[in-house]
Amino acid sequence: MIPRRLLLASPALVLPRFAIAQADQRPAITIAVQKISNSNTLEVLREQSNVGERIFFSSIWEGLIGRDWLGNLGPVPGLATEWRRISDSVIELKLRPGVRFHNGDELTADDVVFSFSRERMFGETLATAQGRTIPIGETMPAPRPGKELPPEVPAVARRAWPALERVEAVDRMTVRFHNATPDVTLEGRLSRYGSEIVSRRAFEAAPSWLDWARKPVTTGPYRVADFQADRSLLLVAHDEYWGGRPPLRQIRFVEVPEVSSRINGLLAGDYHFACDIPPDQIPGIERNRSFEVQGGTILNHRLICFDKNFPQLRDPRVRRAITHSMDRKAIVDSLWAGRTEVPKGLQWPYYDQMFHADWDVPAYDPAEARRLLREAGYRGDPIPYRLLNNYYTNQNATAQVLVEMWRSVGLNIQIEMKENWSQILERNATRAVRDWSNSAPFNDPVSSLVAQHGPNGQQQQVGEYSNDELNRLSVELETGTDRARRRAAFRRMLEIAEREDPAYTVIHQNATFTAKRRDIRWKASPAFAMDFRQGNWGV
Repeated sequence: MIPRRLLLASPALVLPRFAIAQADQRPAITIAVQKISNSNTLEVLREQSNVGERIFFSSIWEGLIGRDWLGNLGPVPGLATEWRRISDSVIELKLRPGVRFHNGDELTADDVVFSFSRERMFGETLATAQGRTIPIGETMPAPRPGKELPPEVPAVARRAWPALERVEAVDRMTVRFHNATPDVTLEGRLSRYGSEIVSRRAFEAAPSWLDWARKPVTTGPYRVADFQADRSLLLVAHDEYWGGRPPLRQIRFVEVPEVSSRINGLLAGDYHFACDIPPDQIPGIERNRSFEVQGGTILNHRLICFDKNFPQLRDPRVRRAITHSMDRKAIVDSLWAGRTEVPKGLQWPYYDQMFHADWDVPAYDPAEARRLLREAGYRGDPIPYRLLNNYYTNQNATAQVLVEMWRSVGLNIQIEMKENWSQILERNATRAVRDWSNSAPFNDPVSSLVAQHGPNGQQQQVGEYSNDELNRLSVELETGTDRARRRAAFRRMLEIAEREDPAYTVIHQNATFTAKRRDIRWKASPAFAMDFRQGNWGV
């Protein structure tokens, strides 16, 4: 046997040339994140979250219509190369030829039809046997025999596709989506989070839904190699990817909940990227010229939601007082160093002609807040405020500042720290105010205000809120085709949900910052998603 010291020292004992040529020289990287998945699954219809967006898109999951992750986030061809409207309620799409799933199968219309089927997406009912819908973010229930869907999956599907009638395979590479009502947002719905395509054969071959959800077979540039819930996710290159050979051999996401540990690991060389960096930590990182921080505002707003059934919140004047006692600009200036902004309510200029530029969040007016509390007869009874431990950047600090602002006008709002989203959303006598965020998966308010707060929205599904007029207007917004009427309906919905009978109140536009080695040529998306496809990597 050759001594190990000679193996290390002798140039004559290196690998033969053919072995070197066959070795995969692409780099492998490690990314430190606050959280990988709230539900401990990798299924888009189960993990509708900010942390899920980071790892799912441009890496694992793809839809027929994609998004320009490195540009304005607008629609681009994805697994479909083109699409056309047949009518106000029907859209036809041509599939991209030669697309391969992670198991080697070719994408066909049959996979698309199956991806939107009752078996995979809608199930038989939105409710559990106990008669309620499990909300987004709640802990994954124990796996059940066969492929019975967890009830939150069809709940999410109905938010995304409230009137989908059927998907038709016109031929092997052409599909048509038939909606039960007119819908001017069909293209947006096809590009949104939750409308991605799966391999029918792989789904049917999985022993259970949970087995599938922890190792889904899709078309993205990277496939799941290993997933350790609450610990790590290993993705490896899908070399038959239609968009070109991925530039990385593997990507490993590791959960590192503490900000300081993510930063220290980056500086020590343990990680190539560290995500969710608070603004006050950016100067310290960039003092080391070997590192930089990228990022900025994204299509996501931080907000708080109200349970109007809580005794002290039944009177809308108390909820209105909460909104008027919040100095949002002070939060942006002090906690975010001015790196984000106070938006014009739950909307974005990205909405184009549906955007109301003259709208604004409730004014900071402590005197008005005190007046409303006096009129409502509020006597200082405690109001719980549920939040997680810095799931959102600056979450704890923001909550502490808000509590002091509320206290200054006479509101007795008390922080209740929770361990997970199940506890945040749990129905009991203390559910009153909670932290949340809301995104714009496509450029229409149907994707945000209606999807989260309308009749099929998460807030109404969990029983926190309902307003008859807002629900009627939601239907008009989803089915109307007259642009002016839709725009007027949206404005009235803003008046109801943010002023008259508050369902939520916006705190600030969200921003995300990612630290990395400066020598890595990579561009951050204006979103949580991290893109590691061809053209966005180099050293």
